[in-house]
Parts: sequence; C-alpha cells; structure tokens
Amino acid sequence: MSFTLAIVGRPNVGKSTLFNRLVGRKLALVDDQPGVTRDLREGDARLYDLRFTVIDTAGLEEVTDDSLQGRMRRLTERAVDMADICLFLIDGRVGVMPSDEVFADILRKRAARVILGVNKAEGRAGEGGAIEAWSLGLGEPLRISAEHGEGMDDLYRLLKPLEGEFAEREAENTPVTDVDISEEDAELDADENAHKPTAKKPLQIAVIGRPNAGKSTLINKIIGEDRLLTGPEAGITRDAISVRSDWLGTPIRIFDTAGMRKKAKVVEKLEKLSVADGLRAVRFAEVVVVLLDVDIPFEQQDLRIADYAESEGRAVVLAVNKWDLEGEKQEKLAELKEMFDRLLPQLRGAPLVTVSAKTGRGLDRLHDAIRRAHDTWNRRIATNRLNTWLGAMTEAHPPPAPGGHRIKLRYITQAKTRPPGFVIKCSRPDELPESYKRYLVNGLRDHFDMPGTPIRLFFRSQATDNPWRERKFHTPSRLRKHMDKK
Repeated sequence: MSFTLAIVGRPNVGKSTLFNRLVGRKLALVDDQPGVTRDLREGDARLYDLRFTVIDTAGLEEVTDDSLQGRMRRLTERAVDMADICLFLIDGRVGVMPSDEVFADILRKRAARVILGVNKAEGRAGEGGAIEAWSLGLGEPLRISAEHGEGMDDLYRLLKPLEGEFAEREAENTPVTDVDISEEDAELDADENAHKPTAKKPLQIAVIGRPNAGKSTLINKIIGEDRLLTGPEAGITRDAISVRSDWLGTPIRIFDTAGMRKKAKVVEKLEKLSVADGLRAVRFAEVVVVLLDVDIPFEQQDLRIADYAESEGRAVVLAVNKWDLEGEKQEKLAELKEMFDRLLPQLRGAPLVTVSAKTGRGLDRLHDAIRRAHDTWNRRIATNRLNTWLGAMTEAHPPPAPGGHRIKLRYITQAKTRPPGFVIKCSRPDELPESYKRYLVNGLRDHFDMPGTPIRLFFRSQATDNPWRERKFHTPSRLRKHMDKK
C-alpha cells in the first residue's frame, strides 16, 4: 500500500459505495438512509495496478457539540489530518449545498492534497452539479459514478503519479501472515532462527465481544486518543475498523468490531451486516481479544465468539472488562477461571486478564498476554525434538488397534506456524479416533508450552517398504473359488 486516501463529504453522497468499489468487496455498510457509517474504516484498495489504503468516513455534519453527530464530525476531521490525499465527494444530482462550501473551506486549511469528486454524475443528471463544483475552488471536478464504476480511469490518472512518494513507507508496515515452514527451517527451533533478519511488522489484533462490552473504549485507551466513537448507547460501532498505533513499544494494527448479539436479536438490516463484518475482522487478525463484561461473563454468545476465533486458527486472549466495578475481586476471579476451564476446554491455558477500559488498569498485563500469545502462535519446534516427544507419547499410551491391527505413528514434523500446524505420517490415518488426536494435541500443548493457541494436526498415510504392497495376487483360496465357478 503506497498512500492513504480518505473519502469525505456530506451524508449519503456515496462515500461507502465508492469505498466498496475500490476495495472490491462490500466491506462498508451501504443503505439508503444517511448516517450508516459512524466510524473511520480502513480497507486495502485496488485500482488497476495501484494499491493503496482507503478510509471511509462518517458524513460531515455542521455540528460541533458532544452529540453523536458532533463526535462523528471530529472523527472525520481526524481522518483528514492523517490522510495523504482527501477525495471530497459531492452529489452531482443535488449540486453544491451550503454545507459543501463549509467543508471545502475546512479541507483547504487542513488537507495536504484534495481531489474534488462529483458522484452520481452518470448521464446528463450530474452535469449541473459538475459545473457548480468549480465554485468550491478545489480545482477541476472529477465526474464519477461510484455505483456504476464510471470515472475510475480518470481517478487512476490523478492518483498514479503519487504512488512512488509513499510506497517505501507503507512497505515497512504491511503485515505478513500465513507463513509456511521450509524443510530446512523445520529442522531448527524458533530460537535457532532468531539470528535471521525479520521485518518489523505491526501485530494485528481484533477486539470482539457483545455490544456495550467496552471494545471502543478499550481501544481508545490503548492508542491514547479518542479515535473511535464511544458512549452509553449499545451498538455505536457498526463497522469493523482498524487503527495503527504503537502500544508500549509494540507496533500494532488493532480492529474494533461491531458488537455481536445472538442471532435471534439481530433483527435490523444494518446489524445483520455488522455481525458478518465483525466475524470477517477475526480472519484478518493474528491475536483475537475476546472482551467480556464482568457482570455477565461467558454467556452463550461469548462462548460462540471465542470458539469461532479458535476455529479460525487465531491466538486468543480473554479480557474481563469493568474490573474496577467489581467488589469481591478474589472470589470473582476464581469463579471466572472455573467457568473458563469448564466452558472453553478447547482454549485450555489461554490467558485470562482483568482490565478496566475506563481507567486503564490492567492494560500492561493485557499487552504482555497478547505478546506471549502471539509468540506462541509463531512457535517453531525442531523435527528431532518432535519425534522424541512422539516416541514417548506412543510408548506411554499406544495408539488403538481397530480390527486387531495397531495404527503406527511413524514420523512428525512441523509444516506451519501462525498457528502451529504439524504433519504426522502414520498407517490408516482415517481410523485414528478423535480421542487419540486430542491426546496428542494436549501433549503438544503441555510439553512444548503452547497454552491456549490453536494447534492443527494433519495425518498422512505412509506406505511401508514392502514393494509388493500395492500388487494384487490370487491366493490359493481365491484360485479355488475361481476354478469352482468354471
């Protein structure tokens, strides 16, 4: 990603529609009602051979108080400050409104570069608005149709010359995920590879949980600024958005997600889209923080969220918020740990941290837990150590013998990290019961100190050294049956 483009303008001028077109997917919520977008939202845009970061913003409102609209305006102004380029959209069918003139003046003072876009300008309907746009004093208007894709080539010609200016800076911050282990690296432990140079990439974190658990408040406290909307209203965050920052010396990219409710309660069209958006953010993260409310922890939806993160192969950290409001802390902590072990056995050993997003207490412990979970998620174990462990495990508890023929586990090696994935060569892998697979996973987790992180085991069949294994011969009994039929 070479530069950052912020799309700004009045409500309902088509900012989110253009955002979705640039990222190539329907990531931002789009609806006929104005004000659907409430937060700043980042996406990876693609325009022909151009790659850049695009920011969808809330509609600019002429409000400066502490109301929801006022806070939305301040977020949009912050996006203008941090973006390399601002694309200011007006509605070509409506023309220039008084509020457009106000915001054009703001952009002239605050934005480094401004491109004026006249949206909904397909056909003759937008001609009047395109002519009026000259009066804003922001240069030649760019006529586009975000819905139909018209004008994208003209936008490309404006952005292409700016690509090289920011390319080097963005290359340093792009995270790398899904790393395979080569055969050479599989022979070494992670600490033996420590001397190899690695690029410093931001650690990607998603904060998920039920509505009003305090996700946006927690992220604002972590990054040290009011970047995300917060308030007593449950469900203020509708989109999953990401913020880059530095947290106690750790470069991070942290995702805030819309609160996830039980399916029966997701009745509004916008909230249905928000739940899917939050689940999508989990797949983009490396570490998932499941934020619980201390008053109502481990409800059914919390368990589903944590299980979903584990099934997607992400490192998981559980954080119990609003700890400052809890009176009997020791008793409550013991109760939480008992519930965690009983209700989420698949995450056995995952960190459980108590925090207060409002006061900031416990955030240093949360930071350390996330770093440890991320390190475990990247754990690499040498093949010789793995096979020594496998021999001890099979000797202590031999594999079952379905049909009187014992399954033999011959060899194990690590094939992946992020999360750790291991391949075991064995006879008749399809007949190995799930209980024995769990025995091996728990053994890996305990012996190699990998608490909480998802562990993937892949069983592959391995032929014996018998060269006649696959050849078929008539035994005497078969031969006699054949003769009898004759």
